[in-house]
Amino acid sequence: MNKKTYIIGLVIILILVYIILFIPLPVLTYSGLPYLGFLKRAVGVFVFASILCLFRILKGPTASDRIVAVDMLGVLIVGLCAVLTIATKRNWYLDIGIAWALQSFISTLALSKFLEDKHFDD
Repeated sequence: MNKKTYIIGLVIILILVYIILFIPLPVLTYSGLPYLGFLKRAVGVFVFASILCLFRILKGPTASDRIVAVDMLGVLIVGLCAVLTIATKRNWYLDIGIAWALQSFISTLALSKFLEDKHFDD
């Protein structure tokens, strides 16, 4: 790839980071949350990182790159559940995050075993 592609990608990423930091999502307008500004920016960061992970899942050159991107997406979902727990002070988001982390770990192990052409009981 040439430098022009990298420069265009870097400019797009910097523009998106600027939008996330200085122009938070206007969709979240509920004023009853104590940490609304933090929540808006955190959701923006998680959406941006999720888009980058989805791009790697679709364009990953190898299957192992795709598995790592799926695992990163699982970590982002667990982080979003933790942020929602802090912002809304409801503990059931944390339960969802723990269940998702367990499911993500098991699926990553299963996919890595599949790529190594081994059986699940090996």
